[in-house]
Amino acid sequence: MNILILCTGNSCRSQIAEGYLRHFAGDKAVIYSAGIETHGVNPRAVETMKEDGIDISGHTSNHIDEYKVVDFDFLITVCDHAKEACPYFPTKAVKFHSNFPDPAKANGTKKEIMQQFREVRDMIKAYSKDFAEKFIS
Repeated sequence: MNILILCTGNSCRSQIAEGYLRHFAGDKAVIYSAGIETHGVNPRAVETMKEDGIDISGHTSNHIDEYKVVDFDFLITVCDHAKEACPYFPTKAVKFHSNFPDPAKANGTKKEIMQQFREVRDMIKAYSKDFAEKFIS
């Protein structure tokens, strides 16, 4: 089973979802993430995932075009912009969408910004756990 998580820049939300879906799916699915642009993996996303015991420091920021040859079973968009702006992507994948806030746009002190990253991380964790329980067997 192949699953693609898509967001705008493949730096925060899709990276977090990839980390959690890999964790919850184990060896039952191959998880990919990509963006309609590539912004690099956000260090705060890496840090907040590490706090929860998930290491995404080795992830790379990938463009959706890199995966045109992969036959996906599921395509999950994690932001409205990616859902609306995604170029035509030929796939028979079942599509899911959830719009998570972008923690990279958080303002305030480092402590306040990290709190916003944690809140988004926890939302994505709950979504990923629920998705894995329902669709990955």
